[in-house]
Amino acid sequence: MDKPVPGLVPLEDNISPYRTFSREEWAKLRADTPLTLTAEEVVRLQSLNDPISLAEVAAIYLPLSRLLSLYVAATQGLFRATQRFLLAEEDGKVPYIIGIAGSVAAGKSTTARVLKALLARWPNTPKVDLVTTDGFLLPNAELTRLNLMERKGFPESYDTQALLHFLADIKAGKRNVSAPVYSHLVYDVVPGETVTVDRPDILIVEGLNVLQPARMPRDGKAIPFVSDYFDFSIYVDAEEALLHSWYVRRFMRLRETAFRDPKSYFRKYADVTEEEALATAERLWSRINLVNLRENIVPTRQRASLILRKGEDHRIEEVALRRL
Repeated sequence: MDKPVPGLVPLEDNISPYRTFSREEWAKLRADTPLTLTAEEVVRLQSLNDPISLAEVAAIYLPLSRLLSLYVAATQGLFRATQRFLLAEEDGKVPYIIGIAGSVAAGKSTTARVLKALLARWPNTPKVDLVTTDGFLLPNAELTRLNLMERKGFPESYDTQALLHFLADIKAGKRNVSAPVYSHLVYDVVPGETVTVDRPDILIVEGLNVLQPARMPRDGKAIPFVSDYFDFSIYVDAEEALLHSWYVRRFMRLRETAFRDPKSYFRKYADVTEEEALATAERLWSRINLVNLRENIVPTRQRASLILRKGEDHRIEEVALRRL
């Protein structure tokens, strides 16, 4: 029997928008989908402080890969049927776009990279690209001018129009569409640096607020959401206490690694005492990331096609799939 998604408003089973599967139930849906990644490759794909095992890939990501293969084929068939209805000439493929949302430290980047690697190894070897919305953040100079540096990662800190134009061009099948590049080392958009996306079969778009709806216009004019361009969306979920713990732990590990780079925006935190560094991590979590999580990120969870619910050690314990 279907269960309500953890953390959501409980609904009677027959009207819940999701079917929820235990880890074991979901793993059985892999069927005969082959495991095409090695343990060494999985280690290279994981983010700092976001452990993932080959068993996790087999139990969670292979069933998801199988589901997406069915969805992509169905969407391509629908596109061809629409072209025939419109008496239009075939104008090439329309990329299938997957959005991945969730909190800071939830493990979105690892999910995106693992999924990209699996999808690119389907038998028909599709072209799969990955873009993060970090590149569409306003530059630090602009955020400072607007007094938004402590709101970095909030919806208002992005160049949403640029992101919408990028997605519109991708969905229109345009060639060589450019996206800006963000550096986590210098904590800013890299001036003049871009990544080019050239008509992929599948595009994965990963970011904190990709499921955020636009404000409804009073005059009824059409204002697209970023998620309007998605064919499928994933929300990487975990309890607030776990996200807090993972964020602080990651910050403290970065203090011993990336923060020591002379070019790092956070270089100053590498030399403070452990107590001072811990206090800084706690302050950044409570003043910025927790506020963004509660105000902007968690409210979008129920808009996702699929929710991956994590437990201790980033292990996915439940999967909730939106009913068709």
